[in-house]
Amino acid sequence: MSTFIVEGGHKLHGEITPQGAKNEALEVICATLLTSDRVEMHNIPDILDINNLISMLSEIGVKVEKLAPHSYSFQADNVNLEYLKSPEYIKRSASLRGSVMFVGPMLARFGYAVLSKPGGDKIGRRRLDTHFLGIQKLGAEFEYNDELQAYEICGNSLRGSYMLLDEASVTGTANIVMASVLAEGTTTIYNAACEPYIQQLCKMLNRMGADISGIGSNLLTINGVKELHGTTHTMLPDMIEVGSFIGMAAMTGSEILLKGVGYDDLGIMPGNFTRMGIELQRHGDDLLIPAHDSYTIDTFLDGSIMTFADAPWPGLSPDLLSIFLVVATQAKGSVLIHQKMFESRLFFVDKLIDMGAQIILCDPHRAAVIGSGNIHSLRATNMVSPDIRAGIAMLIAAMGAKGTSRIHNVDQIDRGYESIDKRLNQIGANIMRVD
Repeated sequence: MSTFIVEGGHKLHGEITPQGAKNEALEVICATLLTSDRVEMHNIPDILDINNLISMLSEIGVKVEKLAPHSYSFQADNVNLEYLKSPEYIKRSASLRGSVMFVGPMLARFGYAVLSKPGGDKIGRRRLDTHFLGIQKLGAEFEYNDELQAYEICGNSLRGSYMLLDEASVTGTANIVMASVLAEGTTTIYNAACEPYIQQLCKMLNRMGADISGIGSNLLTINGVKELHGTTHTMLPDMIEVGSFIGMAAMTGSEILLKGVGYDDLGIMPGNFTRMGIELQRHGDDLLIPAHDSYTIDTFLDGSIMTFADAPWPGLSPDLLSIFLVVATQAKGSVLIHQKMFESRLFFVDKLIDMGAQIILCDPHRAAVIGSGNIHSLRATNMVSPDIRAGIAMLIAAMGAKGTSRIHNVDQIDRGYESIDKRLNQIGANIMRVD
């Protein structure tokens, strides 16, 4: 387990390029199982979760070739279905939540999949009912195997169906879409997630020969086809990393230029940071965050306290709320952070309180933040990262604090952020990794 030793108070300067989108990569890499042809992918982030997923694909027989530091080719022309029943596969899939998205493509192409209870962040209940119900609508059958301690899913003749999803689950939508593209007939998915990463998946599948319409909306129509073919795909920049860098610039009073942010796919995030009092200057597809001596949180038109809440796209991503929370501690004004989707993501605020932040944790979903109005007013402390997003919020806080902080269990941060310590040190941070 690794630790970051972070000397706070250093201003950042220069430019940094966001990595490829983690959540998109998890979806589209799994989609390579839908064809026996070669699929090339570019701008893949070099992070723990993605590397584990690629390793799992290789273990089940997919030919994986690394073409460049962030480019791979995949060819699933000799998949070993028996390996899915092995203890090694069950154990590995249980440790990586993204492996749940093997189910849709495996079922569509081979009529068989295995699903163990997946792991991932400890951020509260993350149910899989949407995946199960949608795939069952297509005719698949789930049976729990006590010997494997996993679900066996069978569906040799999937048929299209109408379905109204009980929640606009991103991974659930991705799984159902991938299961539907080779099913017989037409599948209609209402209340589908429509995040940019789902749009990217659907566009890639269409290039492979799928017939998906309604992309970008919450109503997808999928006409099943007989087979899919190879393609080339490039990931979008990771919007959560873009938001993280904006937060770091604000917390340290620094000027940073973010290169190639995919601005048109950032949704309402830039506007929400502006309402936090942070100036953003767009230059084509780059984003400049000027140095701030201070920043003031806006209020609603009637003068009431600003609230930031997560919501399905095009609402604010829940992955960004921990960043908004930590940035608010140094702003002038007050804000209510409402984390609706996960009940354990705000529990890291006790460490921010130890650092001197004025935060009231109202309940597992809501935190009221009274900003100090002074950059570098936090004091250093020791912390343990419970998940990816809380971990990056702790790192942002430590970079803006006075003194030297220690963040333990930064392997959690590594799951979602590529070489974050090295990249930040190149623009002025002082972060030392200790294994």
